Amino acid sequence: MKAYISVSFDKRSSLSQVITVINNCLERFKITPLVFVDKYKFTPEQEKYMMATALEEIDHCDFLIAETSVKGIGIGVEAGYAKAKNKPLIYLRHQQASHSTTVAGISDYQVIYAGIADLEEQLPGIINDILSRRLAHR
Repeated sequence: MKAYISVSFDKRSSLSQVITVINNCLERFKITPLVFVDKYKFTPEQEKYMMATALEEIDHCDFLIAETSVKGIGIGVEAGYAKAKNKPLIYLRHQQASHSTTVAGISDYQVIYAGIADLEEQLPGIINDILSRRLAHR
């Protein structure tokens, strides 16, 4: 299995600990994490190629985690595309970050975390639920 992690490109470094927690959690469940902004680098002139690549990567993932503590239009586009493809969507944000009504509104799961330890506690239960539902639909 593979999970697409959608996160703000501009603010990626400020979410380093959060992304580490997500990656570690996924790897414990034998799920390959894909942080698009870490795997690929594009020039501004490559916007069409960038989005085609992002959508193709989402096609090859089993679910999407949208880290919305720092809002970004790309996160909404990626989340919307994943939802249109019937992929489970996890809406994730720090409790002090502003709420994204659009991404939350299409999400299947929500994790509103107070800090790193809280995220580490909440996320495994949701990943386990996604895996359980996947097995039930086979």
